Amino acid sequence: MPVTTLKRRPLLAALGLSALPVGKALAAFPERPIKWIVAYAPGGGTDTLARLIGASLGARLGQPVVVDNRPGAATNIGAEAAAKSPADGYTVFTADNGTLVFNPALFRRLPYDPDRDFRPLGLFARFHLVLTVKANSTFTTARALIERVRAAPDSVDYASPGVGSPHHLAMERLLREAGGRMSHVPYRGAAPALNDLLAGTVEAMVLDFASGAEYLRAGRVRPLAVLSAARLEALPNVPTLQQALGLDGFEAYAWQGLVAPKATPDPVAERLTTELLAVMGEPAVRSRMQEIGLEPLRGSPAEMQRLIEAERAIWVPLIQALNVRLD
Repeated sequence: MPVTTLKRRPLLAALGLSALPVGKALAAFPERPIKWIVAYAPGGGTDTLARLIGASLGARLGQPVVVDNRPGAATNIGAEAAAKSPADGYTVFTADNGTLVFNPALFRRLPYDPDRDFRPLGLFARFHLVLTVKANSTFTTARALIERVRAAPDSVDYASPGVGSPHHLAMERLLREAGGRMSHVPYRGAAPALNDLLAGTVEAMVLDFASGAEYLRAGRVRPLAVLSAARLEALPNVPTLQQALGLDGFEAYAWQGLVAPKATPDPVAERLTTELLAVMGEPAVRSRMQEIGLEPLRGSPAEMQRLIEAERAIWVPLIQALNVRLD
């Protein structure tokens, strides 16, 4: 679902920030460093992005933003730590569509409740997904691939970073809407899955552009279609799935936003939102994100909440129909 970028002045008016009283909480905040919890290991894309945005956010707030990595359990470890943190504005958390949309359907029990425990502060990034095959594949179009797996179900295998990942669920949604069935080969992370695609061990994969950009540009992986609503500037000759297969309205992304514990006071949360939006308008931040294959977003808390609800309407029924569980 596309996220509309709002101009700063109307957004601030919508948030009511122009009329905020200068209370003690807002005037004093922040008085010490802010912890940004990341539910992935150091050095990965999510960690890199948090450090990039956090550096500019800290400069605007006048206090350092310190990344705290809590990887594991499909983001549940980091989400639990954030949910149980004091609601004082000094803890924020990178929440993605796995945390907020997929996990409540994938796990029978979660150590957090995405609606009860978190308050959206704003969207900041979208990861574009690409349907790919190995470089020497006989499939040169998305239609040829789908026609094969319609005629011979499970005759083609595809890799993913793991069961329940955006890449896995996007492929399964594609197969359900286009018809056909492929054999899923889950890996423990994007890197080993991509390595086997590069080696030709597996035939296909939904790959996020940020992870696979250099291999796509070098021709070591063949793109068949992008899962975005429009073609990517970096891959102008690659059609969208809507164009390639006639799947009207088909869009799938991985995306991320910032949240805080639910009871974070309004003035503090609104200050964090204001500065996050300002950071996401900085040319240097946007340029760096685009260099690493990410789409910068400037989504308000209300836009983030609408996106969560729209995504749940698509992905939760799919997960239930596939009977996918992670516990």
